[in-house]
Amino acid sequence: MSGQGAQAALPDDAVQHGGAGGVRPGREERLRRPRRLSIRARLTLTYAGLVTAAGVVLIALVYFYTRYVTLSIEIGGPVGETAAVPASQVSEAAKVDTNLFDLLSSIMRSAVGALALLVVLSGTVGWILAGRMLQPLSSMNAAAKRAASGDLSQRLDLSGPRDEIHDLADTFDNMLASLERSFSVHRRFAANASHELRTPLATTQTMIDVALSDPQASTEDLRRVLTRVLETNRANRETIDALLDLADAQSGRLAREDVDMEVTVRNALSVIAPEVAGRDLHVSTQLLPARVPGDPVLLRQSVSNLLRNAARYNNDGGRITVGMERVDDGVRLTIRNDGPVVPADKVESLREPFVRGEGRGRTRGSGHGLGLAIVTAVACAHGGELRLSANPAGGLTAVLELPGDEGKPITPLTQVGD
Repeated sequence: MSGQGAQAALPDDAVQHGGAGGVRPGREERLRRPRRLSIRARLTLTYAGLVTAAGVVLIALVYFYTRYVTLSIEIGGPVGETAAVPASQVSEAAKVDTNLFDLLSSIMRSAVGALALLVVLSGTVGWILAGRMLQPLSSMNAAAKRAASGDLSQRLDLSGPRDEIHDLADTFDNMLASLERSFSVHRRFAANASHELRTPLATTQTMIDVALSDPQASTEDLRRVLTRVLETNRANRETIDALLDLADAQSGRLAREDVDMEVTVRNALSVIAPEVAGRDLHVSTQLLPARVPGDPVLLRQSVSNLLRNAARYNNDGGRITVGMERVDDGVRLTIRNDGPVVPADKVESLREPFVRGEGRGRTRGSGHGLGLAIVTAVACAHGGELRLSANPAGGLTAVLELPGDEGKPITPLTQVGD
């Protein structure tokens, strides 16, 4: 008995405590919920119920009107005469009254029969109409199930008049398209990041293996190998730091301060001054005092990335033009540089991580390929925008717009002053 009782109690205990053989608590709760009728069935019952209620009210009105309204039937002489009514006329009046009740009963039977037929017809029509109305929701449910399994390529593409369901279907299609783009970008990012980090590691491994395999390697040879390993590790550290900056910009957790954009641009120009002098680049600036609310670290990184790209992807002896102007309550920073001709259809791809002006196949010395991706993320996080355009004579024009206090709000993490 005790063994049977234990076996009988096992499923309940497993369910309550989430055992291996039990059902998860959330699923158990869903299973215990009473199953209601489908929306289609409820709409059908609603249509049929409304028709039935209207028919019953109409029949009741007709019945009470016919039953209780007094009909004066004049059988005999003029009003006011006191002559006795013959027995034949009384019999005739009773016969007429009986015929009226028979007629009323016949009408009621016909009305009830017609109402029953009307209820069946309204239920059938309601079922068909509800099915046609809810068909997009069924398609949406099937598309959502396919999307949950990983297929984000299908679209509903509803036709017909615009209504609430049509708007919902369009929103669903836009959501699927956005998710498909996001997953595609993430897959490319993962693949590019893996390649970007794997290549220097493989290079370092090869240099170490070669040095160890040479028993005659001198101290100077080992020093050269260690120097190259150090340079490779420094490049890896810069890439990882850039990835962390990109993650911070995309997280939406920003510190809010008043940032002096003129000072930020001048400081970034001083940082790239050695590279500008080494390549004999000519820099012209047109700056003005302007302050915007935002994260000072990310904004400084964005301006530095734009100016560094303008210097790095430039011709020797080329020009860099930096302009600043006020837009409403915000700031527009325009940086234009000379350089190789960039195809117009390749400009937008430069925003993707690890994409560079000369493509992904480049040397370690020309950057980590995350600069414009970071600037784009920072601009979006601040409610701004980064626009890129190719110059006809070569080079690129980058326009960074940042809103002021009246622009789109950013997510404050800390408040420094008012």
